[in-house]
Amino acid sequence: MNMDLKNKRQTSKNKNFGQAFGHAWDGLTTLCCNERNFRFHLVTTAVVLTAGLTMRVGYFKFLWLVLACYLVLQAEVINTLAEYLVDLTIGSQYNDLAKKIKDIAAGWVLFSTMLAIVIGLIVFGTTIIKLI
Repeated sequence: MNMDLKNKRQTSKNKNFGQAFGHAWDGLTTLCCNERNFRFHLVTTAVVLTAGLTMRVGYFKFLWLVLACYLVLQAEVINTLAEYLVDLTIGSQYNDLAKKIKDIAAGWVLFSTMLAIVIGLIVFGTTIIKLI
């Protein structure tokens, strides 16, 4: 059996940092390749951070933008985990509790996004006012 196939079926603890990093990289690749919403949030993050740099919002304001973007990306990861775990547990059958779990995880993303929008409005609003 070749090594790549062995690593994909691994159920034991990682043997070294390289192996752990490889699994983490596989997880990020799965998010980027399979999850449309994660890609949308990544593109939005790139736009927001580029705008922050272009407008020279300042170091601390830029850190707030980074934090807001990170929180949304993190929420999207947790949402994806919840969806995968629910699907793994119940398969394709409908379940009211499974729907609630998925809805709550999606709500977390929405809540994080609303906070990020508020932070963005504060950061960019004050910067635009200073430019005028």
